Amino acid sequence: MDIFGMHRAVIDDYQSYVKSFLTIADQRIRELVDTKLLAEDGICPDALVQLNPGFEQGPTVEDLVAEGVLHPECSRIFRDREGRSLRLYRHQEQAIRKACDGRNFVVTSGTGSGKSLTYLIPVVDHILRSGPGDSSVRAILVYPMNALINSQLEALSRFLSLQGQDGPQIRADEYTGQKSRSQKNQVQTSPPHIILTNYVMLELMLTRPGGEERFIDKKKQAKIEFLVLDELHTYRGRQGADVALLIRRLRERCDNSDLRCIGTSATM
Repeated sequence: MDIFGMHRAVIDDYQSYVKSFLTIADQRIRELVDTKLLAEDGICPDALVQLNPGFEQGPTVEDLVAEGVLHPECSRIFRDREGRSLRLYRHQEQAIRKACDGRNFVVTSGTGSGKSLTYLIPVVDHILRSGPGDSSVRAILVYPMNALINSQLEALSRFLSLQGQDGPQIRADEYTGQKSRSQKNQVQTSPPHIILTNYVMLELMLTRPGGEERFIDKKKQAKIEFLVLDELHTYRGRQGADVALLIRRLRERCDNSDLRCIGTSATM
């Protein structure tokens, strides 16, 4: 069997099929379509082969716990599906140390490099140290799409399910337009420690009256220490300016001049 001949025959047949739908009167347009779509393999481009870089290995979460960087309970929570302590990449370790030192930072690394752990681990560590028994919001995680919120909440919930059952539990929940009024009222009544939302909903929290003030206003119970913006490259132009002002207003409203701001992006 000539596999290359078979491949060419399939492409030729498909080109003939596509051309049967094209009736272009203008000769210049017809020549351009024939050249770009048919002659230059526009229908079936060559295969794209890429190599993903390897990220430098760092310590495990248990190593950082032993060093005193992280709360001991982090060792129980942050484990892989085989029950082993998570092995961090070097850039994750560097980011975690910066967060634990109270610094702001942006993580720009490729897809699959574990950017979410660079803020989830410090956020959980902070809540453990400041007392999960206090039902107040400590971190707001902002995503550009609700699909990302759902995915991230699922991953975070898996980690939090590993908490010990002998004390107060760290809680996380999403707060978006996907929730019904009764579900939103329930979240307002008992705010989680970590809220996952989008920038539009965060804007509404800052502007409309009601129980949402408990999420952001220090006078109403909030104790926000972290603000995270995932997919930071999406906030550009006018939208970027709006989000920049939103951050300033949130910092003023939560009355925390040392609010730790973290951004992540795979493409910046």
